[in-house]
Amino acid sequence: MTCHYLVRAAFAAVLLGMTCATLAESPECEPSRWGPDDEIGAANHITTESVRLAAQLVREGRTHPLGIVIDASTPAFAPRGLSLQIVQPGQVGGTKLDAFGYPGVYNDDVAHLWFGIGSQIDGLSHLGSEGLYYNCNDERDFVELTGVTRLGVHNVPPMVARGVVIDMAGHFGKPYLEAGEPFDAADLRAASEAQGVEIRTGDVVLFHTGWTDAKLASEPEVWVAGEPGITEDAATYLAGLDVMAVGADTWGLDVVPPPEGGRLFYGHVILLRDHGIYILETMDTGPLVEAGVKEFMFVLGQARIRGTVQMIINPVAMW
Repeated sequence: MTCHYLVRAAFAAVLLGMTCATLAESPECEPSRWGPDDEIGAANHITTESVRLAAQLVREGRTHPLGIVIDASTPAFAPRGLSLQIVQPGQVGGTKLDAFGYPGVYNDDVAHLWFGIGSQIDGLSHLGSEGLYYNCNDERDFVELTGVTRLGVHNVPPMVARGVVIDMAGHFGKPYLEAGEPFDAADLRAASEAQGVEIRTGDVVLFHTGWTDAKLASEPEVWVAGEPGITEDAATYLAGLDVMAVGADTWGLDVVPPPEGGRLFYGHVILLRDHGIYILETMDTGPLVEAGVKEFMFVLGQARIRGTVQMIINPVAMW
């Protein structure tokens, strides 16, 4: 059994525990502060004024893609994967498409993939607890095989915001943090203060751990088997700062394996379900840290496929 299947088994055990808890007691839920019908959560922070202020962060005219390049070999949380085929419809045996009015040729691509692979956004319908998701949405009411009928990623407006990056690897004096190495609220406060990074309402907050730079290419099985990341305490702290999204250069943001007594991926529950805060995974933060960038304009326009709970993304950092 490979390491990433061990993670999958642990995740299944956590979900089983949640199911048992559901049978034991009925959960209580408070509607969102944006109203009982709200589906976009912290994306409500996006306003004409917030976009204008974010645009003022572009001073040098430099850009950086935060998404990584992915292919069939990219490791992902099991059983996720990707396969790609290039086809030439109607061109078998070198046939040219004279119907175009010239000897035309073209390629199309056909993919079979999971949207939760590589750089991705976790929508508000991705992870909950006790059968409930953001804004008290019960899974029995909106989760269909053909797509969710509420909280779909297609609902998320263009994410244009102030972005900040905090170098957690640098804070701990290491090139990269190890799998299972956590950072909590106290660590976040100390790192942001030492690096002069102020986290504000509606921000997109990214953490650089060095994990992807160190392990994805050289040891992909190790990369996907665990990761450094935030604790539940850190997730609660970030939610208290009223941010819009939290991300990292790791495949799952939360620390894996969790500390003793911790719950696997429960930072997801705190951010997504309890506060409507989006999660951005496998962000390419290394070049930002190398360039000394601490704040930037963050822009994301995800593919709008109705009913999705995640989406492969390539946000752009501009400064």
